[in-house]
Amino acid sequence: MQAGINVVSSNANANQLRPRRPILVTGSHRSGSTWVGKMISASPSVGYISEPLNWETHSLGVCGARIPCWFPYITKENESDYREHIRAMLEFRYHISGGLKGIRSLQDIKRVRWEYKTFRLYRSRNVRPLLKDPFAVFSAVWFARTFGANVVVMIRHPAAFASSLKRLNWPFPFSDFLRQPALMRDYLCSFEKQIREHAEHERDIIDQAILLWRIIYHVVAEHHRNHGDWVFLRHEDVSQDPVRGFRDLFLKLGLRFTSHVERVVSDYTNSANPAEVAVESSFTLRRHSRSAIQNWKKRLSASEIARIRKGTEDVANGFYLDDDW
Repeated sequence: MQAGINVVSSNANANQLRPRRPILVTGSHRSGSTWVGKMISASPSVGYISEPLNWETHSLGVCGARIPCWFPYITKENESDYREHIRAMLEFRYHISGGLKGIRSLQDIKRVRWEYKTFRLYRSRNVRPLLKDPFAVFSAVWFARTFGANVVVMIRHPAAFASSLKRLNWPFPFSDFLRQPALMRDYLCSFEKQIREHAEHERDIIDQAILLWRIIYHVVAEHHRNHGDWVFLRHEDVSQDPVRGFRDLFLKLGLRFTSHVERVVSDYTNSANPAEVAVESSFTLRRHSRSAIQNWKKRLSASEIARIRKGTEDVANGFYLDDDW
């Protein structure tokens, strides 16, 4: 999805520009990271960048690094493949030759033109980069250490996550984890047997969602123990009272929660919006957020909910109580 262009009123010229501390919004996919990232980018001091580590939609113009798989794990060991490309992206320096390589259609030409103009304007206004990327969840430590990123981690109820994957029919290639020995060594060694089983034998979407949620939030739980300065945000909590939730989040990120931002948040989350939308409109952000929290209870059968609860409880009990089911 293309973001609107957000700029800061400023007379700064190129010689006065300085890097701004980036914001990384991550978590699992289907966790509300797009919604939260877009609401933060309602601030005129923020420039939105969508999923540079998404293997499927990656733009070489936005980030010149080659993305080899889903959820790439960036560390000191392999950072030479990524660091300068990501630095250029955070400075809004568009990689024109990379963008041109991706042109296959008139739509691609329009996309590259839009990306270039957006980056050029962001750079001229010295806005603060915001990376919305759930596929950076395993690399969040590297982003924080290398670029001083403020990290916001989205947490989503396992049944809500599973119901969303089922509704969209989004399977996952677990072999992408096995292709990353450092990731398996550092974070996922306790899941190796189950990952291999899922990689070698097709499982239904609920079983896939259970294992994928456990893997991602096992790592998020470790992040939570080790990084007290990060923001960990349950989707359900901010959905209950979005204006209050985003006001608190803006404060933690050092951003002004202006009347304009409040209007945007209210407009996207109030009761005039639907609680549920058609599958083909699943990327639409306008929802009655409070009502939408419980959509999974209507999408899943009682047996599926029981299966998800039992399958994720070893990790989910650290984030959700009995009342949340």
